[in-house]
Amino acid sequence: MGQERFDLGRVGIWTGTLDAVPSAEAQRIAQRLEAAGFPTLWIPETVGRDPFITATRLLEATSRLRIATGIANIYARDPVTMANTQRSLEEAFPGRFLLGLGVSHHHLVDRVRHHDYSRPYSHMVEYLQQMDEAIFRAVGPQERPATVLAALGPKMLRLAAERADGAHPYFVPVEHTAKAREILGPGAILAPEQMVVLDTDRDRAREMARKGMAVYLRAPNYVNNLRRLGFDDDDFAGGGSERLVDAIVACGSVDDAVARVDAHFTAGASHVCVQVLQDDLTAVPESGWRELASAFASTGSVRTAPGG
Repeated sequence: MGQERFDLGRVGIWTGTLDAVPSAEAQRIAQRLEAAGFPTLWIPETVGRDPFITATRLLEATSRLRIATGIANIYARDPVTMANTQRSLEEAFPGRFLLGLGVSHHHLVDRVRHHDYSRPYSHMVEYLQQMDEAIFRAVGPQERPATVLAALGPKMLRLAAERADGAHPYFVPVEHTAKAREILGPGAILAPEQMVVLDTDRDRAREMARKGMAVYLRAPNYVNNLRRLGFDDDDFAGGGSERLVDAIVACGSVDDAVARVDAHFTAGASHVCVQVLQDDLTAVPESGWRELASAFASTGSVRTAPGG
């Protein structure tokens, strides 16, 4: 297992906004992202469209763009279904779909899906084993294709290195990337998500960042991970201290966003997926993506033209 099994490119886009537009428009958006040179688009799973149907439609509408789930919830489907959906997408679109798996959060699993969330780590261990054992009687890969785990703490990061191809940490500062690389070792995929607000008015940008951070600061998994990194109750109060906001969200110019992404690479990331936050969190941030595409093209992180 290792990052050589799947090429994510250098800088991708993470967005949860495609559910806010018709699926045909989501296809056109994916085409524009591909034309802008971004190699990978990450999509989540919460309570919107099925991510595998979305992935299929986006892959059909594009020719090179990779689609990754950030993340697919293991409580949403059984291991055989997950494994064989993954294999089906690999057969149809070789090398263009990366499965990101995660245990999600207590409220989404226990209260929304009505499953038992008492043993999330053990459930992930058992789930990966059952995926490996899944019978697949169709044309396509018999071994499980590349998979990354939504890993924050040391145990899940070690599991991501030992039983998967790496990790997709979300809502993390650069310091976490460095610690994650130490645990994962040199060969694994390490693809952190990085939020950015493209607004040079620092106070306004931080308020926009707090708006985007709010839902995650109510999730114990993220808060507990930040506590391991030295943040405390004072940092979580009032929507987030300046120290916390600045650690999680790159606020400012496009150059500030590029510098933060570069910091993740220095810390050991193999790929960084950027999430552009706007005042309207459901609006597709295409203008921000275009600004980033121009900036990252100059660094060689995205292609400057189709086929480049």
